[in-house]
Amino acid sequence: MFPTRRLLSANPHATTRTYYDADLRQGQSLIRARRPYLLKNTLTGLSIFAFVASVYIYTIKAVSQDNFEDVKVPDAPIEDSLQSRNLSSAPLTK
Repeated sequence: MFPTRRLLSANPHATTRTYYDADLRQGQSLIRARRPYLLKNTLTGLSIFAFVASVYIYTIKAVSQDNFEDVKVPDAPIEDSLQSRNLSSAPLTK
């Protein structure tokens, strides 16, 4: 017999114990276990959210203030359709 089977057969209710009800709602024991951490976890979550939101807002404001007027954008070369056809269809001669 495997050792794990011996452990499970000694206490058959060990695998059925859970912090959740049959309807998968939190049981009273889980609520009691989580109560000391509720405030600290809420404050930590809010502070992380505030940090992420502030970085996002700062980034959007910094990018929207950027001015690209000093950057020269070259014009696209204008090609004559006849000239491009003649160059491509003309035979190469020396």
